[in-house]
Amino acid sequence: MRLVQLSRHSIAFPSPDVALREPNGLLALGGDLSPARLLMAYQRGIFPWFSPGDPILWWSPDPRAVLWPETFHISRSMKRFHQRSPYRVTLNHAFGQVIAGCADDRDEGTWITQDIVMAYHRLHELGYAHSIEVWEGETLVGGMYGVAQGALFCGESMFSRRVNASKTALLVFCDYFSRSGGKLIDCQVLNPHTASLGAVEIPRRDYLQHLDSLRQLLCNPHCWVPKVLFERSE
Repeated sequence: MRLVQLSRHSIAFPSPDVALREPNGLLALGGDLSPARLLMAYQRGIFPWFSPGDPILWWSPDPRAVLWPETFHISRSMKRFHQRSPYRVTLNHAFGQVIAGCADDRDEGTWITQDIVMAYHRLHELGYAHSIEVWEGETLVGGMYGVAQGALFCGESMFSRRVNASKTALLVFCDYFSRSGGKLIDCQVLNPHTASLGAVEIPRRDYLQHLDSLRQLLCNPHCWVPKVLFERSE
């Protein structure tokens, strides 16, 4: 299979079926990060991921890592922590701070370049990209962001600056998303952290079938309105 060079004059993507097996899921390069192209990518089960200085690379790995919100795994120690949690969790209160936190919180460097930051800011302004924030007092200590596709949420990145902050973001979001009609969270590629929280791998064809049906479903119409999701009462 041959890597496809995208045109700047068309937002069309090749079928994920022609993605490379090594590196797993690499499908195409080039194009741009316009809202129209990004949304077309997510609708096809494709996402951008590339290092600074490289061309834009587009991926659709097989297998795909996913998390059903109701199967989020909470350990006994995390359950005890959450019962006494010092954190407050909000939705869409500080998208810019969250994506900046995800970019900064990488010892090995980040793929979240300034172009990526600007592109997802545009998606947020258009109502497609969303953030979950974890606060300790007035300080942002963790969070995550991603792109909504109907009843499916495509998680992009998370960060944590305090103990269990990113776990708290995902725990609270899974509960909220499920109660709002959400059915599935895309984790892209499985790693030890997401696996410990209940994420599993499924064949890409199964993921694409879920995506095709779930992106047609609407969550609660107020699902993405900024709000407080969790705050422990004294």
